Amino acid sequence: MTGVARMRRPPPPFRVVTVAGTAPIGPRLTRVTLTGPGLVGFPAAEPGASVRLLLPSPGDPGLVLPDWTGNEFLRPDGSRPVLRTFTPLTGDAERGTLDLAVVRHGRGAASAWVDAATAGAPCAVSGPGRGHAVDPDARGYVLAGDESALPAIGQLLEVVPASIPVRVHVEVAAAGGRIALPAHPRAKVTWHDLDDPTDPGSRLAAAIAALDLADDERVWVAGEAASVQRIRVHLFTERGFPRARATVRGYWKRGRAGDGDDD
Repeated sequence: MTGVARMRRPPPPFRVVTVAGTAPIGPRLTRVTLTGPGLVGFPAAEPGASVRLLLPSPGDPGLVLPDWTGNEFLRPDGSRPVLRTFTPLTGDAERGTLDLAVVRHGRGAASAWVDAATAGAPCAVSGPGRGHAVDPDARGYVLAGDESALPAIGQLLEVVPASIPVRVHVEVAAAGGRIALPAHPRAKVTWHDLDDPTDPGSRLAAAIAALDLADDERVWVAGEAASVQRIRVHLFTERGFPRARATVRGYWKRGRAGDGDDD
């Protein structure tokens, strides 16, 4: 019906939590441990899953929970909340703890929050979102992403059967962003150092475009939203790669206040 907005399925409600602590994983990747009674019973996440993290808005004395409008989250005053999407690393549903991996993208809201986060700082989580079901009969896997995708790529490497060859392509802002990934007997990891910081995902898109892909391979890609949209167009429109065999997700948006699209 023309003019009627499409209503989206409500995401899981937000659970109010606090920061228990932070620890570096790499030069720009930080582990953030969250805790609180709201995390008791938090569902176990599949490999490559995600959670939404609600951060306090600048200038607010406390955390204001948004409402779901049927298409997006909005604060009671109609403004957009500060939301980011992250990979859950580990969680303890009995103790009420959850570890997230956060990439510090320069001066972004999440970067500033992580840099200033102290024990007891409030935030809220919603999720987990869907992960990736590994196909044990796949001819091969391609796992690709930027630094924000490193935790998910690591999780997927741990569950792809050892008999399946895996090609891994990771774009990092600098060589120092490379971290150790879980060992896989048939994985080949290629790192791509970003040449132009104003064009994140450009090296990743070029790497995907240069690959020879068979229709019975599986492709998993995540990173900056605009760059993975270019990869979607290349895979599905230009190359005609089967959509059912690819997962392409935007984890963050350069210069945008919202969280990454999840498709």
